[in-house]
Amino acid sequence: MLYYLFEYLESQFQVPGASLFGFLTFRAALAMILSLLISTIYGKRIIQFLLRQQVGETIRDLGLDGQKEKAGTPTMGGIIIILATLVPVLLLAKLENIYIILLIVTTLWMGVIGFIDDYIKKFKNDKEGLKGRFKVLGQVGLGVIVGATLFFHQDVTIKEKLPLHERQVLLEQDSNIAPSKLFQEEIKSTKTTIPFVKGNEFDYAKLITWVSPVLEKYAWVIFILVAIIIITAVSNGANLTDGIDGLAAGTSAIIVLTLGIFAWVSGNIIFSDYLNIMYIPRVEEITIYIAAFVGALIGFLWYNTYPAQVFMGDTGSLTIGGIIAVIAIAVRKEWLIPVLCGIFLAENLSVIMQVSWFKYTRKKYGEGRRIFKMSPLHHHYQKSGYHESKIVTRFWIIGILLAIVSIVTLKIR
Repeated sequence: MLYYLFEYLESQFQVPGASLFGFLTFRAALAMILSLLISTIYGKRIIQFLLRQQVGETIRDLGLDGQKEKAGTPTMGGIIIILATLVPVLLLAKLENIYIILLIVTTLWMGVIGFIDDYIKKFKNDKEGLKGRFKVLGQVGLGVIVGATLFFHQDVTIKEKLPLHERQVLLEQDSNIAPSKLFQEEIKSTKTTIPFVKGNEFDYAKLITWVSPVLEKYAWVIFILVAIIIITAVSNGANLTDGIDGLAAGTSAIIVLTLGIFAWVSGNIIFSDYLNIMYIPRVEEITIYIAAFVGALIGFLWYNTYPAQVFMGDTGSLTIGGIIAVIAIAVRKEWLIPVLCGIFLAENLSVIMQVSWFKYTRKKYGEGRRIFKMSPLHHHYQKSGYHESKIVTRFWIIGILLAIVSIVTLKIR
């Protein structure tokens, strides 16, 4: 809203300083500062409100150190993250941008699912919360919306470089030629990026066109299925990671900040040309959303680090995972998720391995056996005697290393 206001003031009255809102970096910085202020200042008021409403966490006795002390800590704190993200975005982003619209829808969609889950747990005294099938149905629904929008919407396009010989001719004619002249016209495409591979682009349509070129018109089915799988996997991974103070919020901030770098360079024609990566018009506006989201996560950490004054609950964790998945798909870096979201992947795999092995050994030997002392993975280390603040810090360090490896893929392939 402020973006449109200052755009009007600049065009009509040439108000000094109004042109600053035309710069992406200025709006991103302002969005992060604003979200930090909202999450830290108003976050405390929200925590106090949750305390008054007695929205305290019910702790199951899992035999973990310091577990009992957490009982009664306010949950549903994901509301802080959601509000601190959406307010700066509504004020500073271009709201007609399809990527911004999708992320706002994702935030509200997953936030509602998480809120219903937390509400059932706290106010209906049902420890199981929202039934798993309804959560999955919500994730699948979002996957269909995101996949269909990104496939069919006219503003979701890419620009490919001109053939090498044409680029050479143009550069010989004018060495100072604008980078935009070295790219073809915008096209609809199901191409994405695969890391560490030479010529690192892959077209989802090829998964069915090898049978017959006629099947290309059904490529939308493949694309939507991919979106569903990624959104479901990442949102569940974030949900499982949210088990000890500061782990999910801190890890997510690292992941989202890295995706912000990808969004910025992918939406900038100069950097896209220099790094020889896919240019995605209009995707740079996601940087505003990401800046606000990172600020909200860091502000939330002010109250969520050990010992936590508030938990994000499923309201926060499911929303965080959904947002990360949608950003990754939008910037066409979804195949980087196993690396960038390695912490989420490890948490997911630890649960799958633990449950599968327990069921297999119980069937074979009559007694279930375990691979880990407890799953998800962070609880295994708690059972091994590590303090949760040490576990969180080391997971953050691993997350930073994975982020660096992900950024390196811009040039190593």
